[in-house]
Amino acid sequence: MERADFLARILDAASRLASLPSSQGSTGDPWASALESSGAAEGFNAKYGTVDERTVRHYLAFDPDNASSIRSCLERARHNARSVRTALTVELWEAINEAWIDLKSFEAGQDDREAFARFLEWVKSVTLTFDGAAYRTMLRNDAYWFLRIGDQIERADNTARLLDVKYHLLLPEGESVGGNLDYFQWTTLLREVSALTAYRWVYRDTIQAWLVADLLILNRQMPRSLASCQAEIVGGLDQIAEAYGRRGLSQRQASATLRRLSEARIETIFQSGLHEFISSFIEENNALGAAIFEQYLV
Repeated sequence: MERADFLARILDAASRLASLPSSQGSTGDPWASALESSGAAEGFNAKYGTVDERTVRHYLAFDPDNASSIRSCLERARHNARSVRTALTVELWEAINEAWIDLKSFEAGQDDREAFARFLEWVKSVTLTFDGAAYRTMLRNDAYWFLRIGDQIERADNTARLLDVKYHLLLPEGESVGGNLDYFQWTTLLREVSALTAYRWVYRDTIQAWLVADLLILNRQMPRSLASCQAEIVGGLDQIAEAYGRRGLSQRQASATLRRLSEARIETIFQSGLHEFISSFIEENNALGAAIFEQYLV
């Protein structure tokens, strides 16, 4: 469900960036950047080859051959929910099941831009309903904490990829950091992670690349930041350790990553390389997911 929400947000961002008039210096290829940030470029190229609005929208939103399309995410969420139906509340099950049923009504109009925009807003609404049902109705037992941990691992990965793609792929060669186009792109990114108001509240400044990065990497008040997600993961793993009566590699790895984020400073991150920092975090995040699987689910 978290990945479906992420894909809706990057498709919305691509649509906004693609609407820039050429006189403002188009971003060149926002649809290619959407593929890169979703991690789906390789699979897309194997099937389509040509990157354009129609093919990217279909592949990331509705293509059943893409295991990470919005359609596939909702289908898998429903399948997984059915397999543990008795562990879910009625409200949580209905949020997932109704999303899958309602999805079919959007597939017929996927080539219409206005209908597609409504579809993306619907996906965001569905995931908010899912989050609300989980938070408000589930027992705080191991099922809930595994759900929250998985959600935060996925969210951290998504935020990291968005930052990396924006900083290295989206800004055209020769365009200055801090220029008009750069400002529009950073603003669009903040909108797509629901952080524009938060940025203005925290920094009370014009949009600056290093401040956006600070908000989305180090600021624990921001729910989608890497530091906030990591703190939630550590807290969830502590609850799991208490419930199962043992700690292990996953708790140590999560705590070590949180310490590094707590001690980091955005100036140091930019000096050593934002791309290198994000790449390292994504590797650590993936390793943590594998460690949790080995420790508890094998």
